Amino acid sequence: MTTGARFCPRCGGALAGPPPTACPHCGYAMFVNARPTANLILLDGDGRFLSVRRAIPPRAGLWELPGGFCDGWEHPADAAVREAREELGIDVELGELVGLYIGSYEYQNELLPVLDAYFIGHAAEPTITLNAAEVSDMAWFDLADPPPMAFESMDRALRDAAKVR
Repeated sequence: MTTGARFCPRCGGALAGPPPTACPHCGYAMFVNARPTANLILLDGDGRFLSVRRAIPPRAGLWELPGGFCDGWEHPADAAVREAREELGIDVELGELVGLYIGSYEYQNELLPVLDAYFIGHAAEPTITLNAAEVSDMAWFDLADPPPMAFESMDRALRDAAKVR
């Protein structure tokens, strides 16, 4: 698995090394920047949180929190609300930010850095309809005793959320 580009995206010239670097042919500066994500710790009234099973790689079949990548100029809070609609078919009332965490994501045979934002949320409606293209199952777990999650930053965010609940 690679962790950076080997060729300049501007001129196609070979790079001297992995980013951060500058192209020796055209001078284009290359960096590896974290991709932002937005995720929900969706709580019910009994101290439980909603977890879904990933239906797609990477880590298909493992438990995760609803969420995903922010679009272009999208604010993470808006992305968290959008992801709840896309994955769960519901509107959510967004609460406080639990925290920001550096993580990684495997995509197209690359290991990408991500900046994961986790928000507390509450369902604004009772009926959840899973998007089978993204998630295959759901379950409510005690915030104080979560299962292992698909991504390490999710484990950390759940521990932090449990401390303030």
